[in-house]
Amino acid sequence: MINTRAAGDSRHARTGKDGAFYNKDGVLLASVETFTSNVTFNNAKYSVLGDAQEHETSNTFVVNLTMSQVVIEDDAFIQEIFEAMQTQTMPVWDFQGSLTGRNGSEERVIYRDCIPSGQIDLQNITVGDVIKRAWNLFVNRPPKLQNLLSIA
Repeated sequence: MINTRAAGDSRHARTGKDGAFYNKDGVLLASVETFTSNVTFNNAKYSVLGDAQEHETSNTFVVNLTMSQVVIEDDAFIQEIFEAMQTQTMPVWDFQGSLTGRNGSEERVIYRDCIPSGQIDLQNITVGDVIKRAWNLFVNRPPKLQNLLSIA
């Protein structure tokens, strides 16, 4: 076996029960079923005289945050969205994503200046299913890695 670490460290693999999503004050957003953050890099392509190969250079990046909320009660987020549609002043939120390791270590990422982006469910009702609300947010400041998981 070439990669002995993969088999030996499988006990440290984490599942969704080890994750958490908090607001800026560190209050657990317990009705959030899932959250995902991702970054997309947009490079600029260029060609150089005398070189048939096309090249790329770093240009911009975009960070998006997506969450699925189980609707238990109407909360501050949906109230702020409805208010924003009336006043035309969009809300700005800060969030914290957390993943806890088996040894008590924690990966924590801070997402600042998040604004609504794309589609957000106001009501999404299906017979026989738990009612959920999908949120799509654009992160306007680079995420900050506050802590990193360890297996030691």
